[in-house]
Amino acid sequence: MASKPGENGGAERWIYSVLPVSLATGPLSTLIQLHLISLNGPSLGVIYAGLAVSAFNGVSIPAAMFWGYTTDRLHSRRAIVAASYGLMGITLLALLLFSDTVGTITVYSAFAFISAAAATPLNLLIMETESRSTWADAFAKLSLMSSVGNVGGLILSTVWAQALPIALLSIPLGGFALLSAALAFTTIRNPSFAFERETIARREQSLFSRLLSLPLLFLNIPRISDFRRVFRGLRYGLTSYVPLFYISTILFYLASGIFNTSFVPAMSGFSLSSGEVFAVILVGSFIQMLTFRYAGKYVRVRPLASSSVQSLLLRGGSYVLTGVFALLLGGPLFVVPALVLYPLGAGVAYAVYYTSSNTMMFNTVQVRSPGTALGVYSAVVGFATLAGSLASGFISVLAGFHVTFISAGIILLVAAAVVARLPGRNEPNKSALPQN
Repeated sequence: MASKPGENGGAERWIYSVLPVSLATGPLSTLIQLHLISLNGPSLGVIYAGLAVSAFNGVSIPAAMFWGYTTDRLHSRRAIVAASYGLMGITLLALLLFSDTVGTITVYSAFAFISAAAATPLNLLIMETESRSTWADAFAKLSLMSSVGNVGGLILSTVWAQALPIALLSIPLGGFALLSAALAFTTIRNPSFAFERETIARREQSLFSRLLSLPLLFLNIPRISDFRRVFRGLRYGLTSYVPLFYISTILFYLASGIFNTSFVPAMSGFSLSSGEVFAVILVGSFIQMLTFRYAGKYVRVRPLASSSVQSLLLRGGSYVLTGVFALLLGGPLFVVPALVLYPLGAGVAYAVYYTSSNTMMFNTVQVRSPGTALGVYSAVVGFATLAGSLASGFISVLAGFHVTFISAGIILLVAAAVVARLPGRNEPNKSALPQN
């Protein structure tokens, strides 16, 4: 029977199905990279880990397009979400059968395609099953379930790696995803009416939540003319806001792809144990979760560009210092600066940047065609991340991890300089950010 907004608790019932699958996805990237390094050794392992992350990022782009259009045409939210979770569980368990290098990368790529399916239906479900007055709280709860799950999965992985082979970690992770499939199937009720994906772009909280789960949202497939239209305003000061913002976005995701792809291989190469590697990622994720609770309040009382520049400087500085310590302290003691700098860059700086930059992007979308603006934005995010992850492994092998990290930091500092040039950068923030 179809549900009505607010009926039977709405999101209160099905929202918890997100928690177990988030336990599974939180440690997965780290697990894949550590497994490939154990199979191929430090040098080749870095290359294959980079290829795995690149394959994941590359597949995510067409996956976002495919599942977006599928969601618009197949209005059964329960079927898409439950099937996605169930197939994610099966894919994770398949890592046990296809545990060689090619098999691992192939399975991880398949996981990228399958996991993209649930992102949009979950956000639409909130608007379709909750009253408008409770949307903000429901989106906040959805994000909280995801964050708590990611942190919980990393806690499990950190403990697991101390006593058991990490290759077997896919067993409990697959079980968590299957549990989410069962919960989604039993608690989700298809709404009596269905929104199109464009509805997400009209509400700030819904767009924030959707992009946090998957930073790719294609309402339309962008054309070459759309990119030309966005960037031709760069020639004139009064129209340079949008192209400068997009350039800074490209630089941010390029740098993030370069740094994040090699960070786990670097820690492993510096003789940190698998448990220590998971612990560093855990601390960063925990600090990020806490910072997100206060980032809205921090950004709301400052000009958006100012908050963005500050976060880019902090993240870029953290990356550069990580590179310096990788050069001077490239051994087991690297865990000390990693435990300090990674939470600053991936936790504090990322949460503030995400909040400020996506508010800027939301404001841009509202005065332009949402389909075109989001299509171009998603394309530049996807391809910048892919380019960064592809380059990362080769830079690390040819020049060293310190060059990789310092390069990523310098790119972020350039991004901060670009944002500082935005017209009207000192204007007060008029966005309706959540109060937290």
